[in-house]
Amino acid sequence: MKKFRKVLDGLTTSSPGATVGSPSCGSAAGTPTAAPTPKEIDVQETLVSENFQLCKTVRHGFPYQPTALAFDPVQKILAIGSRSGGVRILGRPGVDCYCQHESGAAVLQLQFLINEGALVSACADDTLHLWNLRQRRPAILHSLKFNRERITFCHLPFQSKWLYVGTERGNTHIVNIESFVLSGYVIMWNKAIELSTKTHPGPVVHLSDSPKDEGKLLIGFESGTIVQWDLRGKKADFRIYYDEAIHSVSWHHEGKQFMCSHSDGSLTLWNLRNTTKPFQVTFPHGKIQKDARKESCKPILKVEYKTCRNSEPFVIFSGGLSYDKAGRRPALTIMHGKAITVLEMDYPIVEFMVLCETPYNNEVQEPYAVVVLLEKDLIVVDLTQSNYPVFENPYPMDIHESPVTCTAYFADCPPDIIPILYSIGAKHKKTGYSQKEWPISGGTWTLGSHTYPEIIITGHADGSIKFWDASAITLQMLYKMKTSKVFEKPKPGEGRAAELVEEDPFAIQMVSWCPQSRMFCVVGISAHIILYRFSKYDANTQIVSLEVRLQCDSDDVISPSENENNPSFSEPGSHSPQPHHQHQHPASPGSRTPEGIKDSIPCLKVKDRAVRVPPGYQSELVIQLLWVDGEPPQQITSLDINSAYGLLAFGNCYGLAVVDYLQKTVILCMSTLDLYGSTDPYQRLTRSPRRNRQSTSEFCMRGLSNFYSDSKKRIRTSYQSLTELTDNQQSIDMERNKSPTSGHASRRAMLQQLHGVTMYSHDEHHSTTSYCWSDRESRENSFTRSRSSSVSSIDRDTKEAVTTLQFGESYGRKNDVLPTPCLWVGTSLGVVLLIPMSIPTDQEERMEEPVTMGVSGAVLMLKGSVLRFSFLDCMGALIQPPYEVWRDHNAPEDPDRLRRRKLVHFSPSSSQDACGDGHLAVVCSERQAKVFLMPSQSCLFVHNITESSFVLRADVVSVCNSVCLACFCANGHVMTLSLPSLRPLMDVNYLPLTDMRIARTFYFTNGGQALYLSSPTEVQRITYSQEMCDNLQEMLGELFTPIETPEAQNRGFLKGFFGGNAHTFDREELFGEAAAGKASRSLAQHIPGQGGVEGMKVAASGVVGELARARIALDERGQRLGELEERTALMMTSAEAFSKHAHELMLKCKDKKWYQF
Repeated sequence: MKKFRKVLDGLTTSSPGATVGSPSCGSAAGTPTAAPTPKEIDVQETLVSENFQLCKTVRHGFPYQPTALAFDPVQKILAIGSRSGGVRILGRPGVDCYCQHESGAAVLQLQFLINEGALVSACADDTLHLWNLRQRRPAILHSLKFNRERITFCHLPFQSKWLYVGTERGNTHIVNIESFVLSGYVIMWNKAIELSTKTHPGPVVHLSDSPKDEGKLLIGFESGTIVQWDLRGKKADFRIYYDEAIHSVSWHHEGKQFMCSHSDGSLTLWNLRNTTKPFQVTFPHGKIQKDARKESCKPILKVEYKTCRNSEPFVIFSGGLSYDKAGRRPALTIMHGKAITVLEMDYPIVEFMVLCETPYNNEVQEPYAVVVLLEKDLIVVDLTQSNYPVFENPYPMDIHESPVTCTAYFADCPPDIIPILYSIGAKHKKTGYSQKEWPISGGTWTLGSHTYPEIIITGHADGSIKFWDASAITLQMLYKMKTSKVFEKPKPGEGRAAELVEEDPFAIQMVSWCPQSRMFCVVGISAHIILYRFSKYDANTQIVSLEVRLQCDSDDVISPSENENNPSFSEPGSHSPQPHHQHQHPASPGSRTPEGIKDSIPCLKVKDRAVRVPPGYQSELVIQLLWVDGEPPQQITSLDINSAYGLLAFGNCYGLAVVDYLQKTVILCMSTLDLYGSTDPYQRLTRSPRRNRQSTSEFCMRGLSNFYSDSKKRIRTSYQSLTELTDNQQSIDMERNKSPTSGHASRRAMLQQLHGVTMYSHDEHHSTTSYCWSDRESRENSFTRSRSSSVSSIDRDTKEAVTTLQFGESYGRKNDVLPTPCLWVGTSLGVVLLIPMSIPTDQEERMEEPVTMGVSGAVLMLKGSVLRFSFLDCMGALIQPPYEVWRDHNAPEDPDRLRRRKLVHFSPSSSQDACGDGHLAVVCSERQAKVFLMPSQSCLFVHNITESSFVLRADVVSVCNSVCLACFCANGHVMTLSLPSLRPLMDVNYLPLTDMRIARTFYFTNGGQALYLSSPTEVQRITYSQEMCDNLQEMLGELFTPIETPEAQNRGFLKGFFGGNAHTFDREELFGEAAAGKASRSLAQHIPGQGGVEGMKVAASGVVGELARARIALDERGQRLGELEERTALMMTSAEAFSKHAHELMLKCKDKKWYQF
């Protein structure tokens, strides 16, 4: 615990802000004010660096670009591998684990050690990995890197510790799973095929042991060659040479037949009694044409042949459709007896797997479901019902149903909001699912003790909004709404929407939600805002629409003829954008000027008829920005709504507008320049009229000539990085944007996409001036900027964007005694404006009397674009904005009770009698953070967050019963600062910004949590709280649960006698070092994993592991006994030889005298 004491005298020169090059951060005009009575603030800061630690918690959504699939039939858990090296392991709802290969290589294949709590992954960098799943965070125990051969296929028999690995050269290697060492036993491709064969058989595409005899290994080569290899005899039992390439092989459980799928769309059934030709050849989707020829069909990529006790076997395959039917969707075909069912899929099939009752391949399989992994979805089909319904997926796999364009994260919500949203959302759920339980039910998960209501909101490219229950690190969809329903459908290829944004005119750009009042507001890409109220009752409503002209005309460029130094708010003139109400200016597609240029029309057409709206969020008001002189409206860059005030504020790169949504009127609509009034902090230098007109005319001719086409491109590309499913494209574009000016150009490109505005400048498009981006950057970050220096004044006057807004109780002026409703405005030039408001307090007056706003409030300065406001009382506690308690406007009226608005205010002076009136204002920009004392506007603390990068996201959040400022920078650093002292608490280089999607979706929330979109289909949640990191193990699910392996069925005496000796096969005798020797060291390299020896012991502690260790111990003991016996025999032989030689020597020397020697 540390105490900060600061004597405040109200003088700017004595504040710490003076040390960062700001001569006037305390007053609007840079002149010191009369010092108020000195006050002492005593804030006890409880947060220390030990309270913070950054780690990932859980990843939600569908695995991006999946490549592999595996299932453990005993543990009932599913694993999905991806192209980026990720592995998702899924069990019952709540059991969801994400692992990542450090190499980032694509996962080619996954194999569970069934009921052993381990997983083998084969990656595209020709490395095998063994994962330990007996811990909540799986870790790699061993890795084996192949140096000279490429891995193409792997097979691990049930209850075996020897993994068969096929390679691109056609060889088959064998790996010991426990030690992860190659065996000396190798099946070379030239030994597998006949010597007379002149061509290489191709890569190994299939490996499987015969259900009849585990000592027989079936090897499938890509060229169409199939070999059954006798592992004991080290020879081929039979060889099959087929004309068509093989894609997969599947055995009949009796081991007498197997089925192959081929590249020509055919299925061949082979009988082991006669392997010279296939027993049966079928083209499931190839019809006979008029000329008696078969239709050409696509390859059948995989087939599974599964038997049933009481019915015909199932033959399930993917692909094989005829080529001539264009536009057919990918399909999974289920053949059951004579019935053929084709299940069409929305996306291409990556892999599928049939789930069976038994893990033994030599028993009747009894399939009950098939898991289908698509490119963008996961489907499980119920095979036990004739109509093959799909199971309802309990995982949030449809986050990307439409590309996510924005996110919001709310922790510690009101406890009643989640049940209400769920009850309304449940009425719109789809039906027709299988009635059986979800078959992937492995693992255990319990609700942790550290849980509280959490909600995640996602906005999508099609205009839809989804509310998700994110409590207890799970994710479940609560409620979905479509914002496009308030608009008329645009006709394809026609109308305003088609000209502006062809693909997604309703895409969501940002959302604002008040959980207490349940007011919800969305901003769309077509410069539109929709305000929603929540109701539990349906209603017939007429959608109210407001149209706002928030755009400067071409003659808004400053010239000497205008009153440049003293803009007047009483005479808006051409500077101030003007509001246009719908009843005043009816919008129609034909609203054009005589020259045919669009003017005063919105991008979308609101429904003008009464509509029936269901319970849930119902549209209250639609606000649209208008075209001006052929220019489309600029995108909205900031938004705030306050239910207690009944006001909504928004801004873009031109100015600010405030709407009274209770009276449905626009009460303020001004350019950013006009907001300054007499408190403009910039110096204005006069210029000669001739020179100014010349620069103005050049601007009009050169700059605006291409502005129309640029504006369309700008709106279309502002969220392109979110809808594109190519991760690398954005980083490539960012690399192209880099220039020798220390990365400023790339920063500019990132900011353009982040804020949805183009920093258009005359000097950036034309090289006739010496003004460069680095000069502009330095000028923007200095507090002595001039609006009219060079031609940059044009850009600054018309392009000072409003980047953040915040309603709250504050002091609009220095001499204010009591807090009043204020609007805090932050701009892209680092300027903070305070606009005091006068709002009628009586409910009846509030609905009739206008709200007045005085735009001559205070001006504060920071480096870089302003990102966030927040308010603390003088004790350091967070002051929440006032709000209106939710009431249902559509509820039946009770005549005995008046329907009055109930407001909740958090006054800055209510909880601080000891330290007097006033409060602290926390302001964070993309470069620095400052804490001001209000109303004196003295800068108490300042912290330069970054010099080389810039902040993308900043939030004041509650952590450990205190508050801090959390920031995410473009260089990947996540940092926290104490409040109010802005002392650094944590700075972690977590995530380099490789894609603008991360910047647009990163969001901090209370409780030390944050999230971002890690891929176009996945949401990654992280925590920066040490307490949550400590409790994370308790919150995560267990992947492995001790389950007894089911016993094999009794095969009977005759089957066991005539069916071969499958159970007497000992792989250790063949593949062990004693029999097969050691493999070449240059062939593969063993790499110890992070799991360590302890993890290896845990992973090998199953039944098979115990038996294997006992077997190894017996073998070693027998080997040592054998060596001892051999040494004893040698000693006996040596003793006998010595005795013989001694006897011969004695006989020879028997009669000799001593002197004869």
